[in-house]
Amino acid sequence: MSDKEEQVDLKTVIADLEKICAEKPENVIAHHQLGLVYRQVGLIDKAIAALERALELDDHSVESMINLGAILFDQGDIDRALSLNEKALAITPNMAEAHVNIGLIRQRQGMVDDAIRSYDQAIQVDPSLLTAWINLTSAYTMNQQDEKAVEAARQAVTLEPDSSMARNNLAVALYFNGDYQEAKTNADKAADLGYPVDPRFTEALEQKLAG
Repeated sequence: MSDKEEQVDLKTVIADLEKICAEKPENVIAHHQLGLVYRQVGLIDKAIAALERALELDDHSVESMINLGAILFDQGDIDRALSLNEKALAITPNMAEAHVNIGLIRQRQGMVDDAIRSYDQAIQVDPSLLTAWINLTSAYTMNQQDEKAVEAARQAVTLEPDSSMARNNLAVALYFNGDYQEAKTNADKAADLGYPVDPRFTEALEQKLAG
């Protein structure tokens, strides 16, 4: 399907969901799905309103909490994003995605140790959750815990060898751990997979290898 065809299709989906929400205003699922599609097409204010409506109808809809929290995080409303994810965890304690989201929030706030604990909790719930390992790598790198960053990055690459972000994170972790040749191998692989590797990192890596 071309981009133009997809846009037309999404307009149809929006129209259908809007009709359902108008005819059945108590339909939680329809409001939730409408919020997701609004977000997909960049109608952020409408997405927020639709997900808020879903939560008005069902204040235990953890999926609406998680998705609304993600939008608010992107919009910089960190406090409300945190509150929504904490509420989701209170309802569903073993929700790995909420742990990851809280970790991201704590990391943005500079509370890196707290972020690491949240990512660890996510991994305890779901050891195969790629985003948890990727973010844990980043947090360890920020904390200058280079060996742990490499370990986390290797686990991410093991889970998904073709993840460009996991490969880039492994390259960075290896660089700070002094493994420059393997870092270059992974940086090249990340670039081949489409990751926009920072040219400053590439230059610094080449200097290390040349020196």
